[in-house]
Amino acid sequence: MNKTKVIVLLIAILTLVNINPTGLRAYKIRTVVIDAGHGGHDSGCLGKKAKEKDVALELAITVGKLIESKHKDVKVIFTRKDDRFLELHQRASVANKANADLFLSIHLNSAKPMAFGTETYTQGLHVTGANLEVSKRENASVLLESDYTANYDGFDPKDPTTHIIFELFQSAYRNQSIRFAEKVEHNFVKHAGRSSRGVKQAGFLVLYRTTMPAVLIEAGFLTNPNEENYLTSAEGQQKLTESIYNAFTAYKAEIDKEGK
Repeated sequence: MNKTKVIVLLIAILTLVNINPTGLRAYKIRTVVIDAGHGGHDSGCLGKKAKEKDVALELAITVGKLIESKHKDVKVIFTRKDDRFLELHQRASVANKANADLFLSIHLNSAKPMAFGTETYTQGLHVTGANLEVSKRENASVLLESDYTANYDGFDPKDPTTHIIFELFQSAYRNQSIRFAEKVEHNFVKHAGRSSRGVKQAGFLVLYRTTMPAVLIEAGFLTNPNEENYLTSAEGQQKLTESIYNAFTAYKAEIDKEGK
């Protein structure tokens, strides 16, 4: 293990030591950061007519506006509000600098044309082969960055130490992240009528170093023609964004009550 990794590992451990031993900070939800995946020269996955970066931005902006309009006590911060490229570590940095209480990264999925359904991920090591493929695809954006080895402490997906560090940074917030993720998937099914592939864990660079509950939402498969039509329709986007908003509202109510 090199010197940089030792330092990062120690910081992660110290972060855990300073967290409430119940794993739940006594706080209320006052700031949420919403991240639209990809952007600029990073288009993300492609459907027959749509790009992930564009659909993700539309969903992210709409979710944020819903929260702003109905929760006046919540500050909404967007990592991007237009078609620009942001490095993955910069997205987490936005949330950390704002001392955010929740970080949502919105994406669209890619696989064989018959694959369908929603997934919501939290940071973790309990990965299946399919989970690993999703994280590898989303993490591929790092290759478009100018100096990713420096920005991510010598990140090497083949090095087990890297994944241990990933796990430590987010483990303090795992229970809260899972609670929110479960609400997202529940609302995708109950409100939007979508097929849920469940709450899952994998190693995502965009969630790496976020110091608050954080999830990555895969709202559907652009590579499935039927889902692409739904994801790009006004009705589909309304149902999906309302589902995420409903999940946020329910989660906020729980956390605010516990934080009293």
